[in-house]
Amino acid sequence: MTQDERDGFIELAKQVGMIRDGEVWFSPSYENCDVYTADLLFFAKLIAEKERGACALIADQVSNNTTIHVLEKYSASEIAKSIRARGQA
Repeated sequence: MTQDERDGFIELAKQVGMIRDGEVWFSPSYENCDVYTADLLFFAKLIAEKERGACALIADQVSNNTTIHVLEKYSASEIAKSIRARGQA
């Protein structure tokens, strides 16, 4: 996960009302609901991986379509690879 991705996830946590106290985040809406920063970022990483997988699957479906031009199939396959590769950075 890049620093920009971490910063983006932290910003999203703030947007939903979570409050940071050192390495612990909590929601003012729920008592005794603390989350460590590492756990919050790991959760965000899992969500991003799942979304990338879903997007890549759509591109895979296009690349497997027998009614489209071979160049479109190749492009869709490359898009799927690129989407999956984002998670490797």
